[in-house]
Order: sequence, then C-alpha cells, then structure tokens
Amino acid sequence: MDTEASTEWNGLMDIEAVQKTLNRSRASIYRYANTDPTILNSPYDPTRLNPELRLHKDDVLLFHPNEVARFAKDVLKIKNVTIEVLEAAPTPTQELLQAILAELQSIHQLLKERS
Repeated sequence: MDTEASTEWNGLMDIEAVQKTLNRSRASIYRYANTDPTILNSPYDPTRLNPELRLHKDDVLLFHPNEVARFAKDVLKIKNVTIEVLEAAPTPTQELLQAILAELQSIHQLLKERS
C-alpha cells in the first residue's frame, strides 16, 4: 500500500486522510479508533487505532502517520505500508515569519561585518 495523504494539522491526519489511506469507510475508521464517549483520552490499545491526545471532547480526531502505518501493518495485516506525508502550502503567517527571519539574518550579518 503506497499512499499519499495530505495533512493540515502539523503533520497529523484527520479521519478523511486515514480513510483514504486505509481504503476503508468512514464508519469503519470510527470503529477502529480507540475512543470512548466517557473518557477524553483512552489509554493506548495496540489492537486499535490510537488518536493523538485531545484537550476537549469536541476536538477533531487526529492521527499520527506512524500510528496509522502501525495499525495497518499490525492489526489489518497490510504488507508494505508506506505513508507519505505531503507538506501543506505555506500559510500567510509562515510566509511573514520567513520574511522576518530573513530580515533578522541580514541585520545580524551587517552587525557582524561592522564589528
């Protein structure tokens, strides 16, 4: 299984990305997920798909790509699992921070040359 999955949450995968990666229905992904309506963050279960920690019960379920690959290999018995995480396009905030960094680096270089 060679799959490319786009991620929007700092390299984590949402339900749709996991569904596409594992080629399973949305309902089956929810059945695989290690969640409990009475517990916010369930303890690790090696037989289930473990989501990342959540701060609030209404937070979207997010999964680390390594956890999805582990689940596919160990539980679903899918051989040759490769999940390629594609980097999302830079946001305006990231572009602004890059510009600030470049300006600070040029100022630093000028100060080094003067001393």
